[in-house]
Amino acid sequence: MDNSRRRLSIVLALGLAGFLILPWYRIEGGFFSFGWLSGFPFEASSAPAILQIFAEGRIWLAVIGLLMLAAIGVRQMEDAHARGGWLRSIGVAGLAFLVLQGLAIGFSGWTWSISETIFGALSDGQPSMGAGAVVSGFTFVLLFAFGLADRGVMRGDAFVVASISLLVFLVAIFVFYPIGSMFVGAFQDFDGSFRADGFLRNIVDPSIWSLDCVIGGPRCGVAWRTLFLAIMTATGSTLMGLAFALVATRTRFRFKKSLRLLTVLPIITPPFVVGLALILLFGRSGVVTQTLADLFGVEPGRWLYGLTGIWIAQVLSFTPISFLVLIGVVEGVSPSMEEASQTLRADRWRTFWHVSLPLMKPGLANAFLIGFIESMADFGNPMVLGGSHGVLSTDIFFAVVGSQNDPSRAAVLAMILLVFTLSAFLAQRLWLSGKNFATVTGKGDSGQHAALPRSVSVAVHALVIPWMILTVVVYCMILFGGFVKTWGLDHSFTVEHYFKAFSIRFGESGIAWTGVAWNSFWTTMEIALISAPLTAAVGLLTAYLIVRQRFAGRELFEFALMMSFAIPGTVIGISYIMAFNLPPLEMTGTAVILVACFVFRNMPVGVRGGVAAMSQLDKSLDEASLTLRADSFRTIRKVILPLLRPAITAALVYSFVRAITSISAVIFLVSAQYNMATSYIVGLVENGEYGVAIAYSSTLIVVMVVIILGFQLLVGERRLRRENRVAMAGARPVASPLAKEKTA
Repeated sequence: MDNSRRRLSIVLALGLAGFLILPWYRIEGGFFSFGWLSGFPFEASSAPAILQIFAEGRIWLAVIGLLMLAAIGVRQMEDAHARGGWLRSIGVAGLAFLVLQGLAIGFSGWTWSISETIFGALSDGQPSMGAGAVVSGFTFVLLFAFGLADRGVMRGDAFVVASISLLVFLVAIFVFYPIGSMFVGAFQDFDGSFRADGFLRNIVDPSIWSLDCVIGGPRCGVAWRTLFLAIMTATGSTLMGLAFALVATRTRFRFKKSLRLLTVLPIITPPFVVGLALILLFGRSGVVTQTLADLFGVEPGRWLYGLTGIWIAQVLSFTPISFLVLIGVVEGVSPSMEEASQTLRADRWRTFWHVSLPLMKPGLANAFLIGFIESMADFGNPMVLGGSHGVLSTDIFFAVVGSQNDPSRAAVLAMILLVFTLSAFLAQRLWLSGKNFATVTGKGDSGQHAALPRSVSVAVHALVIPWMILTVVVYCMILFGGFVKTWGLDHSFTVEHYFKAFSIRFGESGIAWTGVAWNSFWTTMEIALISAPLTAAVGLLTAYLIVRQRFAGRELFEFALMMSFAIPGTVIGISYIMAFNLPPLEMTGTAVILVACFVFRNMPVGVRGGVAAMSQLDKSLDEASLTLRADSFRTIRKVILPLLRPAITAALVYSFVRAITSISAVIFLVSAQYNMATSYIVGLVENGEYGVAIAYSSTLIVVMVVIILGFQLLVGERRLRRENRVAMAGARPVASPLAKEKTA
């Protein structure tokens, strides 16, 4: 049996299991609770498709079975080209039918009046799709992919074709479908009927586009104010991230380990906590403000509330992301190129400006893009510090849940936000197009990195050291708040907040988790630890396909990935509710919708980090592996992944942290059974329990630091064959060739 038929047999067995064995429709208590086994397979709620056809009269499901039988017959064909054509057709037909029947038939019957007119009324409808339908859907996707491979697409590489097909399928479900459902709302009235009045009214609203203002001022249109803030934040976070990366890799800074820890802290902190700490430091009644007023008679002002405060908070929050993207890029610059420049009598400044910095362009461009998109989509910092300076993300939130109750306005604002983001993405692509940044090849590289020019070294230290001091002060304030009775009023010492959140009782029945925070804590850890490796795997696989493969629609595919990152979390949450609250896919109130939201919301960071790192890997590495008859999967596992360890760590760390600290999307998707830490902390803040909220947040910070260190130890470091010749020569004399021969 050849490889083509072997993999086809496995997929067909999986498809038959979905049709004949697994429950076809959604189990109310959850598939993995396995409570449905008690009535399986004869209860209607847990019956497989084959019994749904005969026992429940859902005759339309027979089409799925017939297509499966057709695929089994096609498997016997000897001509691979003809077999591929049939498999491709069966895969398309199966997917199309699954989608159409799922959308057309709801709980009570037809959802489209035209269907009832053509086929007549149905006596009964159908619930949402379950495990059997999902497995069958993936089976048809793989049949389509294997059919393309048999016909020679992508040189017949089944792994590459299947990866592209599955990613397109998943992006269509979890990116296009929810966002499309939300955008439809821009042209709908409250009763669901088509009406364009709301779109036309909002798209020309002066409060969005007004330019009669100072740049970034409160009278400026919200679109231009958001754009200005995003550019400033992206610039600041990229420069700071580059400074941290240079200090960590190119200087003799004594506190490099502490620097790496401090750069991680802002992204492992719930966003409103940093905002509250800044208010207590620099607000009208803040510690620094009152100290300056007492010492120098400076009248307290409200400068922190507005774009200035948002910018400071966003740079604090997003600089670590830039650092995680840039650290691997800075380390990947070839020392031999810098040494060649200095051999040609270029000074340190010319070497840095004309050799080192240009090779960092992919990382700088990706760090800027991520900072820009993060600022555009940020919700927590503008909510806490924005004051009258609203941005697009907060305006979208208030358009949906505020007194306006205008979904059409929210959709229009989201469209504007998407245009800004995709424009930045296009600008980045144009800047990098047609250029090669490969510095890691199959040959060993030796030497040491060129020292930074003195002016650059002084500048990066001048940026990094004050930032470290400010970060330490901010986190001291956060820790301080957990051990005082009332933050800002009564500073008497207490551990009451920690006991209330995380108390444990030992009894005859074992450990009782009596603290109020335990339920949301364990749920958050479970969801984060599931979503983080999935996000990293999907993101890095996507980066490999984008950089190394050429296929139709590659640019469109990359755009689609950025859409989930560009849309504010508020809109993502609402769009998921609109898309997945009814058939054909009903996931609200489950852990699956939280995992899906985190994976496809955070995946672009893994993609951009992977693209930046993979741009430095010469294609000859892949080609050498393929020449030695390794397939694409083995090449990725044995050659590419070991060289992408910085990108893997960045994707794991970021996705894990965002799963814990995200609030804007999560607040719409949590349920009583699956309540996340951030939404629970927001509830504590709304109830005025600031001490418990701070205690919970500080505990999360400690837990995240420990788990992040575990990720770094698990992934390890990238090892490039680079010998420090200068250090070796200074350590001991070099033995003569004759001595080496005698030793041998």
